[in-house]
Amino acid sequence: MSAVMIAITNQKGGVGKTTTAAALLASLHRRGARVLGVDLDPQGSLGFSLGLDIEQCATINDVFRGDLEPEEAISKTEICDMLPSNILLAGAELEFNRPGREFLLKTALSKIEHNYDYIIVDTPPALNLLTVNAYVAVDSLIIPMSPEVLSLLGVSQIKETIESVREYYNSRLKVLGILLNRYNARFNLNREVLEMASQIAQQLDTVVFEAKIRGSVSVAEAPAHGQSVVDYAPSSKPARDFEQLCDQVAGTRFPAVERGGRN
Repeated sequence: MSAVMIAITNQKGGVGKTTTAAALLASLHRRGARVLGVDLDPQGSLGFSLGLDIEQCATINDVFRGDLEPEEAISKTEICDMLPSNILLAGAELEFNRPGREFLLKTALSKIEHNYDYIIVDTPPALNLLTVNAYVAVDSLIIPMSPEVLSLLGVSQIKETIESVREYYNSRLKVLGILLNRYNARFNLNREVLEMASQIAQQLDTVVFEAKIRGSVSVAEAPAHGQSVVDYAPSSKPARDFEQLCDQVAGTRFPAVERGGRN
């Protein structure tokens, strides 16, 4: 069985893409899944958040350049294998200008996907070549957003890119759902944004996830400890919310296990 490949995407920054990617990787690992994280953001936040020294390890940029095979560029973390990135990936738009450049990630992952049950791709806060590479390679998208109007605008602008990728590169691409981060149902704006997000979800032929991630200081603290919030503060509200999200994503393929999971 080939890996399920999911990209976490939103062209707006600060909406919780990396937090979501790290939490899903951790939750899937707890359930016994073999998982690979791929960081396509030149800021390298996903690798850093999982405890890697991103300036001293091989990166996905080395693979795109043809300097390393994908398997040679993998770093090990406590919860998953990682293809990390760093600032050198920022030149991708100019450096990779040859025909077929939209398939760089798909080609790389085709060589190693049989080793994994899930591959989670963290994308940059832009609709650029790297994001298109993610959309071409994966099966589906999760779109995190914060409960504010500007974040909502970012979601609506993704629609055109998704439709273009479906038409020219990847007809199977689907949106699993829109994920609300830092959600607080007591605030009027949060409830209003939820209603507008539901309308956009209909346009994307998807849903707003039932799981809504509540805010907590543990989310901000976790990366400094090289952990996802699921491992750093497993009893926190956001950790429990991310476990619920994982239930919805993995379904019966990797059902929830007792907290603590497998090693």
